[in-house]
Amino acid sequence: MPPRYPYGGGRRSDEAHPQTAEAQMQPLSHDQNAYPTYDMGAEPTSPPHVSYDPYMPTSTSRDHTGYEMPSANYYNDDRVSYPPPVGSPHMSNPYSHSQPHRGAADPFDDHENNVPLLPRDGNNYSYAPASHFDEHGNHIGPIDKYADGDDDVMDEDAVNGPAHGRLLRPNGADPDDYMPGGFDPNVLENGQANGVRYGKIPQRVPRRYKTLKRVELYHGNLVLDCPVPSKLLDKLNDRESREFTHMRYTAATCDPDNFKDERYTLRQVLFDPPRRTELFIVLTMYNEDEQLFTRTMHGVMTNIAHLCTRERSKTWGKEGWKKVVVCIVSDGRLKINSRTLACLAAMGVYQEGVGKNVVNGKPVTAHIYEYTAQLSIDPSMHFKGREKGIMPVQILFCLKERNQKKINSHRWFFNAFGQILQPNICVLLDVGTMPRPRSIYHLWKAFDINSNVGGACGEIVALKGKYWSALVNPLVAAQNFEYKMSNILDKPLESVFGYITVLPGAFSAYRYIALQNDATGQGPLCSYFKGETLHGGQSDADVFTSNMYLAEDRILCWELVSKRDSAWILHYVKSAQAVTDVPDQVPELISQRRRWLNGSFFAGIHSIIKFGYIYRSSHSFGRKFALHIEIIYQTIQLIFSWFGMANFFIAFWILTTAMSEKVNALKVPNQVLSYVYIAFIIFCFLLSMGNRPAGSKFGYTLAMVVFALLTLYMTGAAVYLAVDSITNATATGGGGAEALITNEIFVNIVISLAATFGVWMLASLMFLEPWHMFTSIIQYLLMAPTFVNVISIYAFANINDISWGTKGSDKVMTDLGVVGGAGNNQVEVAIPTESKDINDAYDDAIHVLSNKPPREGPAQVDRDQKQADYYATVRTNVVLCWSLSNAALVVGILNISSNGTRVTYMAFLLYSVAGLAAFRMLGSTVYLIKRLFSGE
Repeated sequence: MPPRYPYGGGRRSDEAHPQTAEAQMQPLSHDQNAYPTYDMGAEPTSPPHVSYDPYMPTSTSRDHTGYEMPSANYYNDDRVSYPPPVGSPHMSNPYSHSQPHRGAADPFDDHENNVPLLPRDGNNYSYAPASHFDEHGNHIGPIDKYADGDDDVMDEDAVNGPAHGRLLRPNGADPDDYMPGGFDPNVLENGQANGVRYGKIPQRVPRRYKTLKRVELYHGNLVLDCPVPSKLLDKLNDRESREFTHMRYTAATCDPDNFKDERYTLRQVLFDPPRRTELFIVLTMYNEDEQLFTRTMHGVMTNIAHLCTRERSKTWGKEGWKKVVVCIVSDGRLKINSRTLACLAAMGVYQEGVGKNVVNGKPVTAHIYEYTAQLSIDPSMHFKGREKGIMPVQILFCLKERNQKKINSHRWFFNAFGQILQPNICVLLDVGTMPRPRSIYHLWKAFDINSNVGGACGEIVALKGKYWSALVNPLVAAQNFEYKMSNILDKPLESVFGYITVLPGAFSAYRYIALQNDATGQGPLCSYFKGETLHGGQSDADVFTSNMYLAEDRILCWELVSKRDSAWILHYVKSAQAVTDVPDQVPELISQRRRWLNGSFFAGIHSIIKFGYIYRSSHSFGRKFALHIEIIYQTIQLIFSWFGMANFFIAFWILTTAMSEKVNALKVPNQVLSYVYIAFIIFCFLLSMGNRPAGSKFGYTLAMVVFALLTLYMTGAAVYLAVDSITNATATGGGGAEALITNEIFVNIVISLAATFGVWMLASLMFLEPWHMFTSIIQYLLMAPTFVNVISIYAFANINDISWGTKGSDKVMTDLGVVGGAGNNQVEVAIPTESKDINDAYDDAIHVLSNKPPREGPAQVDRDQKQADYYATVRTNVVLCWSLSNAALVVGILNISSNGTRVTYMAFLLYSVAGLAAFRMLGSTVYLIKRLFSGE
């Protein structure tokens, strides 16, 4: 008995199949869910892309092919209810197993071989790849001689070879070398020297004519269901459900805020019953290459596979993948990396040539591709499928037409797609960040355990390379230490208080309901998306607000905790780790930290000034008291960061001066080094005011090296003074502890520094992660003056730069006319040729010169220039205030005060650092205790 399809009386293969010219030209209404049909003649055509309507009632009419239409339930019994594929018992199949397909006459094909069909499940047939090979595995045809070579994504020529499963096929010279796009250099056009492809997916000349069909728009929206390539289908385990055999394309012509109001929808809500989205994961990208994309995407698919292995979970299990949707938002169609797009095409998510620029006179703002992928591609460009534990993943790929920044991508995610899916938990990831196999589960579990958790983040781990080889670079090692200590001391402390100042956008999660605005439209998302207009040239925002929204994720965290009539808290999940690459070049590091420092500084001031918002929330008295303690701690941290440049120089001067008092020969060299220190501070100011890091790499690198050498000398001075104090104390006081305690240098330097390093080591051991203390601490100490001096100076000197790297409009101007081609290497240009027209134009010019110009008023400065001047003025004032306040502190401590005051201030600095470290370790200890009993 043939399999039952939900279409009623489908025409059998032995019935007539009328095809008339009138029927072929009949417009398709949206309730006519026409499936791909094939011409019965000798020239087979590619399947057309047609749209489907889940909203229309059940239709019993037949389309022009004579097949009955599907029911209104777009998806039936949790699978898509579509017409059967070609070759099924319910559809006339011109390419049945008894009638092998004979290639039609083609100017590009000199073969006319019969291509046998390979049986599939359900008596469907597909082309057999083995028919193209002889018994020895050699390719015997047919060969498609396109100008760009063979276009197989996962090449059939490598099915039985050593490269089976690879995305790139080996070339002829070396089996270990792989050509981009699966190109075979043995198949080249006559006279073609090199056929290697590295760029975009090639635009081939089609061998078969396309079928043009009229598609009726549904409420003005273009929605197409496109069959996935048969070569991809052959690799899949599940080929039955429509979500695996077809990719759905939607051309969105609206703003993301109006996505739902414009009657757009997504696949998940069209199932019967609709699928509930528990996890909604977004991957934001710009122009990242395929290595970064596959690192993140494969990590996400591995996490989803882990969710499906949790059989005893009430939420997850074997069908858990149906509760997860992965949204990929790419910022700019012309900006996306072509090889990244090829990876998406290889997975079946993207198809070239489907997208449209304009629909019914409205420009397309985003191209949305929906597909449930069963294959993953790892960073080594290998396919991974069900045999490797990969489960199906529902993918929503949003390719924005224009580059509008990351915050706009999040607006598509939250306001457009989130409104349709209504997810429980939203996970934010940057392309390039790879979550560990169980990280997303641990992140989700934090919300499941505590219903008050509104946001959570995991641990960001610096990518250290194979055998930790990346730590050879001091920039990477210093950042590795910084990341580790932040995740051991800072994040756990803030998690105990309930307010984490920043949930990194590279890897964090939010409860969707917690982010929603109130009835008046005010709330976390409203405040978060203000940054889009501030940095898009659409606002006259002041410098403070503009820089504050460089760290918009900090604004979101504060608005979430202080949300009116709510009691949401933020939580740190130590077991949820994600690996990301850190800047390994000086210009990249300085540019990244400029945005981080300016954003965090002004966002910190904002949270301190707006701390009263905490009283509008519904937090308990104990939670509000804890938040008061945290805000005092944040204020102290902010003050130390403001005076960091002065305090570092004071410490350098006091230590070197104290050593010169012990060794008279070092007095002059120490004085010279102090002048060198001041000279390079001035050098950094001059460099930062007008030179980009990328354009002055040598200057910034030189400053970093000089400050590292000065720090090394200062560290040597501290060690010398510590040893000398211990020696003197033991010599004069009999070596007892009392003699050491009464020694001023020992108490001020040795004890404070030992306390600081002791806290770092003890906390690292408590978290069972002490290795960075051995591999990265020296690099961090040498890089400390770079963070304090070089990067801070550059950040404050560029607070007028609030750019996110967004380029200008890509619109092509046509006010000067358009030059059109006329063939034969000629063009058509509209120019005046009549004598009267030429003379009239000349008379107009003479007339203009014969009249005196009107007296001009004051020059009008355009809006952008006014804003730039305002920002530059504020920048000058802030830099002046910052530099003068630091200079005043240096002068007050070193020149006005007495020697005893200097020593006291030095002790204050060292013990403040030790005290803050001890306070953070106390918070980390409480976090570990709570973690033991929370079941994370």
